[in-house]
Parts: sequence; structure tokens; C-alpha cells
Amino acid sequence: MLQVNNVTSGYGSTMILHDVSLEVKQGEVVTIVGGNGAGKTTTLRTLSGLINPVQGKITFQGEEIAGLCAHEVVDLGITLIPEARQLFPEMTVLENIQMGGYRAAAKPMYKQRLEEVLTLFPRVKERLSQRAESLSGGEQQMVAIARGMMACPQLLIFDEPSLGLAPIVVSQVFDIVQKIAESGTTVLIVEQNVHQTLKVADRAYVIENGKIVMGGSADELMGDDHVRKAYLGI
Repeated sequence: MLQVNNVTSGYGSTMILHDVSLEVKQGEVVTIVGGNGAGKTTTLRTLSGLINPVQGKITFQGEEIAGLCAHEVVDLGITLIPEARQLFPEMTVLENIQMGGYRAAAKPMYKQRLEEVLTLFPRVKERLSQRAESLSGGEQQMVAIARGMMACPQLLIFDEPSLGLAPIVVSQVFDIVQKIAESGTTVLIVEQNVHQTLKVADRAYVIENGKIVMGGSADELMGDDHVRKAYLGI
């Protein structure tokens, strides 16, 4: 579904990613793990059209997307749920969710999709008329996921979904990620919580200093000594 080949990318003259290659297959949950400053978010910004790579190739469903604008990438079926939620604080929960439904391919399915999303997030359904800023961090994360799902994406990308959340809420968020994957949506997750994300992932990549240094099944990485020592504290 998604192929990234030898991509170098960054900001101005400062390159953050160096010759990055990875793959996400239809129906998979794939995670990219690494520490602060490793290049995880830059990878997602490059895939999402927020940054143009200086070299390399990115294809989605066989179509070259490197160099496309962010809204064009969304129209093709890739939706990013950004780090720290980035909701519209003074808008209601419902208005925030509706913002995700403007992709052309999603408009005919708006009512059906909204019903599906609110079934998945009953707590969000109870708060539709509240302003987004009045919600807890966990509730805001659920609204952000609901907004992303309204676009009916083929590939749903999460950037640090556990950031700033209490452990019990983190478990709930990853349970939701699992349900989304089971419903047929392909998922790519960037996450510092390595233990939690490897439990839901099929495959994983480790990024360090802007380079992919390791890749394999989630079970393989969970059992790797370097991953266990560097990221799991074992």
C-alpha cells in the first residue's frame, strides 16, 4: 500500500531523515518507534505532504505522492492524527468531528460514518455539544481519532497517540487502535511507548538519528536485546 524508498527530508538546509525506507501493507498495523528527536514526526510530516523530501520516492497505492500538498494526500486516502490532538478548542466536539468529513470520497458516507464513530466512542457521543477545550486529555484524543476516521481513510496515521495521557487512558487508546485495524483500516503508528505499541503492531521499524536501523515483526523486535534494553528498560 505505502512504499517509502531512500527518502531524505528535513527543514531548510537541516536534514533530519537520511535514506529512510519502509513499507506498510494493506491491512497491517505498522509502528515506527524511537526516542525523542529520532525523526519519527518528521517521517510522518513527510508522508503527509507537510514536508517535501529532497530525495527518494514515496508511493501510495502505486501512485507517487512525494511533492504533493497535504490536502492532496488526504484526498488520496491518508489521514494523519497529529501529535497533541490539535483540536479547535472553542468549537464543539461535534463541530471538530465534522471537520474530518470534508474529503470528497467521505461526504456520501457522512451519516453512516458518524454513527459508526459515535458507537466506537460512547463518551464522545455524550459530549457532542461541549466545547473541545472542556474535555480531558483522553477525551480530546478520542475526538481527534474520531475526526480522523470521518475522512474514511485507507491509511490512518497516528503521531504519538499516548502523549500526555494517564496509563489507563493509554490502554483504552490502543484498544481503539486495535478495533480500527480489525475493521479493515490500515494503520501506521509513531510512538515512544514501545511496549504498548508493539502489542498491537504486526511489524515495526526502529528509527535512530533519522535512519531506520532495524525492522521486523513486532514479536522479533520485542525479543531483540537492543530494543529491550534501549526502549523497554529490560
